Amino acid sequence: MSNRIVITTDYLHSGDTVDTMLREHGLEPVYSPAKGSRTDEEKLSLFEGAAGAIAASEPVTREMLAAAPTMKIIARAGVGYDSIDLDAAVELGIRVCNTPGVNHHAVAEMALALMLSCARKLSTVFEGVTAGGWPREAGTELRGKTLGVIGYGPSGRAIAALGAALGMRVLVSTAHPDRSPGIEFADFDTTIRAADYLTLHSRAGTGEPLIGADSFAAMKSSAVLINTARGSLVDETALVQALNDGQIAGAGLDVLQREPIDESNPLLTMDNVVITSHLAGQTFEARERAGVAAAQAVIDVLDGQTPNGLVV
Repeated sequence: MSNRIVITTDYLHSGDTVDTMLREHGLEPVYSPAKGSRTDEEKLSLFEGAAGAIAASEPVTREMLAAAPTMKIIARAGVGYDSIDLDAAVELGIRVCNTPGVNHHAVAEMALALMLSCARKLSTVFEGVTAGGWPREAGTELRGKTLGVIGYGPSGRAIAALGAALGMRVLVSTAHPDRSPGIEFADFDTTIRAADYLTLHSRAGTGEPLIGADSFAAMKSSAVLINTARGSLVDETALVQALNDGQIAGAGLDVLQREPIDESNPLLTMDNVVITSHLAGQTFEARERAGVAAAQAVIDVLDGQTPNGLVV
């Protein structure tokens, strides 16, 4: 059996904890970090001769998996796995795992950072000071505002708790309500209509975007959309139109439909939009937890054990 483990996650490297774990189990880490687009030839040869992979969020297609007959396991060093062709993995007998619960506090803190940046116009202030100015525009406080949370998994719960701690009214739309103190539960339509800040913490769907033109039309004109979950959750064309028409006041986006962002994307030119580079879960602490969990999943599958975070 092959002992090669291809690692495409760019923050994992030779000599770190994950590298040591794998080598101590007789495995050979091979590093091929995801940096921009790969050619078709590079994609097809990426997993050649590998028994497993610890993967970043770049697409893993049927063709790539079919070209890797020795592959047994792909572990995502993160929560999302929609970039992997799961049907192909099942057909080819390849296990797919993710690492739930490793970065929800990091994601919630980034959602809060985006909210604060939009509320206090921090990107405009930073640019103004750097350019030699001294901007003194008034912002708004989060306290007393309504935080709408769509999805109540680990990151949704974490941002809800942060919002409540800041004195916000927290309204959550979820199929799994509980009795969390300080949290109100409502249906989707009620939540988006009431929210001053609407933050998304749902899994990626397979159909139309969760937030589209109808949602923007229903939101407050003073509302701000926050997305640290999946770019596919938001219809970007409708978002641009809503921002241009004043249907909503702003957006804080860590994820986009296309990443890295295209330089022609009109969102880049809007002073009421804050964009970060899909790094909500990228703290040192979360990276360590994700890498170790992914490595353990690889080891477990190759040892014939059932791993944590098994998707298929």
